[in-house]
Amino acid sequence: MDRLTILSKDKAHFPPTHQALIEPNGLLAAGGDLTPERLLNAYKLGIFPWYESPNPILWWTPNPRSVLFLNELHISRSMRKVLKRREYRVFFDKDFSNVVEQCALTRKADGGTWLNGEMQQAYIDLHHSGIAHSVSIYDLNGSLQGGLYGIALGKIFFGESMFTIKPNMSKVALIELVNILTINKFQLIDCQIETNHLTSLGARSISRMDFETLLRTFISDEVTEASIDFENGPSALN
Repeated sequence: MDRLTILSKDKAHFPPTHQALIEPNGLLAAGGDLTPERLLNAYKLGIFPWYESPNPILWWTPNPRSVLFLNELHISRSMRKVLKRREYRVFFDKDFSNVVEQCALTRKADGGTWLNGEMQQAYIDLHHSGIAHSVSIYDLNGSLQGGLYGIALGKIFFGESMFTIKPNMSKVALIELVNILTINKFQLIDCQIETNHLTSLGARSISRMDFETLLRTFISDEVTEASIDFENGPSALN
């Protein structure tokens, strides 16, 4: 019988992903920590943490994997109307911790608790290191209405969580993210697990093997972050 790998805090390594026990979500290991070194190693391998306190940290590698290739973004007719009205302002890397907190509040309201304080702080630390980034959408009165955050490595953006206060604003955030990533020659956004919300925007599922091939193609072994020029980013209307 297969057993779950228990990670130590001494080495930031992971077992081979084909040893994942539960499909399609792909539970791979438990334990370890959320240090920047371990998180970077995890994302380069297509692994991410997802757990609820007080349980140990759980590490996952889904099969299949939901991804959004930037050139496959789908914008519905109704969303085009939202974009055309332009009743919002877009900011990149503005008040990152607040974006993460809003994502956590959304998860809690939906009955989930995985984005706990330890997880939030881990991504805030990665943001201070120039690795984690956010997109936030404000109304014209300056009130935060939606957003998302994730990790950029090589030419892949690993989406972590998103939220919306006003209808459609998380979709606007994703569309604006695709625009800026396209300008910076990124290739895809990792969406982790399939959802109707992301599928409606063009995300689709691929095998773990194909996803890991993309990781090797677009992330070099020595990369520690991705260069994204957020200055004068394009708007969704362009």
